[in-house]
This record gives sequence, C-alpha cells and structure tokens, in this order.
Amino acid sequence: MKRPMMVVLAGAVSMLGWGAVLPYQFAYAANTRGWGTLAAAAASSLFSVGALLAAPVGGRLADRVSPVHVAVVAKLVAAVSSLVLLWAGTPAAFLAAMFVFGVGITAAQPAQSVLVLRWSGSTDRRKMFAWAFTGSSVGMAIGALLAAQVVDLGRVDGMSGAFLMATAGFVISAGLLALAGRGDVAGRGDAATSDQADADETHEAAAGVLSGRAAIRTLARIPALRWVGVVTVAIALGFYAQFESGLPAFALTFLHVPARTIGTAAAVNCLVIVALQMVVVKLTARRNPASLLIAVGVVWVLSWGILAVAMRTTPVLAATLFVTTFGVFAVGETLFAPILNPLTASLAPDGMVGTTLGLLAALQTGVSAVGPLLAGLALGAGHGTTFVVVHLVISVAAVAAAMRLRTVLRRGPGAEPAEPRHASEQGSPALV
Repeated sequence: MKRPMMVVLAGAVSMLGWGAVLPYQFAYAANTRGWGTLAAAAASSLFSVGALLAAPVGGRLADRVSPVHVAVVAKLVAAVSSLVLLWAGTPAAFLAAMFVFGVGITAAQPAQSVLVLRWSGSTDRRKMFAWAFTGSSVGMAIGALLAAQVVDLGRVDGMSGAFLMATAGFVISAGLLALAGRGDVAGRGDAATSDQADADETHEAAAGVLSGRAAIRTLARIPALRWVGVVTVAIALGFYAQFESGLPAFALTFLHVPARTIGTAAAVNCLVIVALQMVVVKLTARRNPASLLIAVGVVWVLSWGILAVAMRTTPVLAATLFVTTFGVFAVGETLFAPILNPLTASLAPDGMVGTTLGLLAALQTGVSAVGPLLAGLALGAGHGTTFVVVHLVISVAAVAAAMRLRTVLRRGPGAEPAEPRHASEQGSPALV
C-alpha cells in the first residue's frame, strides 16, 4: 500500500473510537455521571485547550524531527488518555484526561499533514487531503453507528465500550504510521531525490532556529496567511467549536430530541462527507480556494437558518431538521477540508510547512476552546435564540473574510520580505 494511503487508513482507524466517544461525552459527563452542564462544557473546552497547546508544538517538531515519530508518540498519548477516561471517577480526573486527550489527538495532526504533503505529488494534494478527510469521516461514522447500539447513558459504565474502542483505534493507528515510515530516512517520501533531501534538511534547520514568537511574526508578515487565519477562526467558531458539545446541548435542551438523535446526526454528517467528498473534489478541482471558502460560509448560514426554524416546530420535526442540518454542514466540510492544508502549505515560508500547519490548527482549536463554555453559559441561561443568532452572524463574517482573502490572493500572496518557497510547495494559489 502506498504511503499516503497508509496515512489515510491510520486516520480512519484512529477516528473510529473518537466517533464512538464524541457524540455522547457531553451527555455522559453532564447527566450520566451527574457532574452538570458546566463540567461537561469544561471537559470539551479543556480538550480544545490541550489541542491549542499541542498543535504548534507538534507542527514545529514535524519540521525539526521525523514527523512519523511525532505522530506515533502523539497517538500513543491519546490511547493512554482514553483509558484514563474509562477509569475516571471524579470530575477532576475526567477533565485532566480530556486535556491530555486533546494534546495527543492534535499533536499528531500537523505531522500527518506533513507526511501527506511529502508522500504525494503536488498535483494530487487536494485529492489526498480529501481522502484523508473522507477516511476520518468513515471512521467516525462507523464509530458513531456502533456506539448508538452499545452506549447506555443510563449506566455509569455505559461508555466503557466506546472508550476501549478509542484506545484500540489509536494504538492501531500508531502502528500503521510506524509501518508506513519504516525505512524512510527522516520521514522523506519515496520519490525524494538526494537534492530534494538536502533542501529539506536545510529548510528544517532554518525552521529550527526560529523561536515560537519569531515563527509567528514571520507568518504574520504574509497577508494571505493572515486572512487564512481569520477565515479559519470564523469557520471554526461557526460550526466546529459547537460540534462536540454546543449543538448536542442545544438539541437536548431546546429542541427536546432524544439522546440517540445526536449519534444519528453525527453519523449522517460523516456519511454525507463520505458520499460527496470525491465528487466535490472533482467538481471543484480548478476552483479558486477562496471562492470555495466563501461557499463554506454560505453553507454555515443556511445550516443555522434551518436550526432557527427547528426551534419553532414539534420535537419530532425538530429531530428531523437537526439531523438534516448536520448533513448540510457536511456539504460545507467537503469543500473546506481538501483545500485548507494545501492552500496553507503553498503560502508557508521556506522550511516552515509543519510550523504553519500547526499554528493554523492552534487557531482553529483555540477558538474551539471558547465555544463550549460560551454555549454552556448561553444555553444554561435559556438563551437558545441568542445562541443561534450569534452563530448566524459569525457565519456571515466568515463569508466576508473569505471574500477579502480572494482579493488578496488575486493581487499576490507574497510576504514582506519575500521568501522563496520549496519547489514542491510553489504554484498558483488559485489552483492549489
């Protein structure tokens, strides 16, 4: 099996267990364990805080040492923390385990992205990132569907199977990545020439001398990367920050849907991604990435509009609309996932691809840390309408920011000062 597909398979296996845990962890902490809504929201936020701290570190390590080693170690950390979630008997233990869980899962992501970039040709990158996202969605869909049959939120041990599935998934994923990287010097791809390897070593050394703050300053000098960051923040706030806890809490509290509907919605979200992802990639292969990001924002606006309608219907119809909304969100995700990392890599300075991807992941997860707490406060105070309206506004802001990014890309994304990029990373951003 080719190395990029091994990374795809590893991502799919690791997300199988996370798909079993994700739809239910909020209700499990809040209701099953009796720790309350704020504790459950804090668990989701701590997961995101751990991710926020781990993403840039994982990215910088992927530039300086073998990304294979970084990804494998991070997966094993995630496996251990999922076992701790199984044994956690107090809110403090559960919160700590969720924090480490976030560290393990997210530290692996920039390293995996670097591996996909190194092990695939520049013309195949959108397709490979689409496959990676689809593979993760397949894993999550299978995990969510299995969990819907075995998770029992009426029992304290009702999620034991889900936590064990997560542990096994991360261990197997680590093994697959280690196997893919076997015999690969410093994580370089099969087709790398000696000149390419020498260039990569130079780039990695250049990245290594930059401190975290210096790296941020270097990236902030690139106008297009600044707007990519703004768009990423708006899109993350508009959906991803609420996917794990805010939307499930909204559905349970204001739409009055059964808990199993949450798992069904998550499964539908993943299945729609699987069904449409490669079709969308083919149809949008030569579309300007900023135009696709505009479309993502429009999908977010439509989705929150559907949820606004759901609040004024019966619980049965509201459940249908909630599941439908997750399917609509998935359409936007099929546009977003394949273009973000290739676009970011094409704009990254010399030798800083992993660092740039890590910082972008940190932005995305950082705002996700705020999302669950704000949702817990708003929904706990009974402000369901405000919850929906605020996210409608954020989604409109995502559209406006993506329009600005498109203008910047058309003018030219160059940094001040201009820095040459690796030959494999160059090319017109409009065709990334």
